[in-house]
Amino acid sequence: MARILSIDYGKKRTGIAVTDPLQIIANGLVTVATHELMSWLEAYVGKESVELLVVGEPRQPNGQPSENLQRVRQFVATWKKAHPEIPVEYVDERYTSLLAHQAMLSGGLRKKARQDKALVDEISATIILQSYLESRAHQQHTPC
Repeated sequence: MARILSIDYGKKRTGIAVTDPLQIIANGLVTVATHELMSWLEAYVGKESVELLVVGEPRQPNGQPSENLQRVRQFVATWKKAHPEIPVEYVDERYTSLLAHQAMLSGGLRKKARQDKALVDEISATIILQSYLESRAHQQHTPC
């Protein structure tokens, strides 16, 4: 099986997470500067087999699109042009940053580590990917 890659796309930084080859576990991978994202992804898919890109869909708490949604859609359009063989799915990313901070707190990270925005982005991408994996597993086990 190929990996699933997840992206928490931001204006300045983008968090990236990936599954293991069996698509069981989501792991934080890296945070890259957004202006370097496409070249980083090109290099990654050149050496690893990726079957799906899961992208966080930024929405406000009331469900309305956030200001970043247009940038995310532009990135996805660019990705689809370059890699039509790797499909894209969106996952609602509301509250992922909050959940990332809670995970950091419960993990015992010190205040200085919790202020690392790159780490928050990477954890957010992991939460997005884990959410996708859980919803896929739920759909596979739900009787029709």
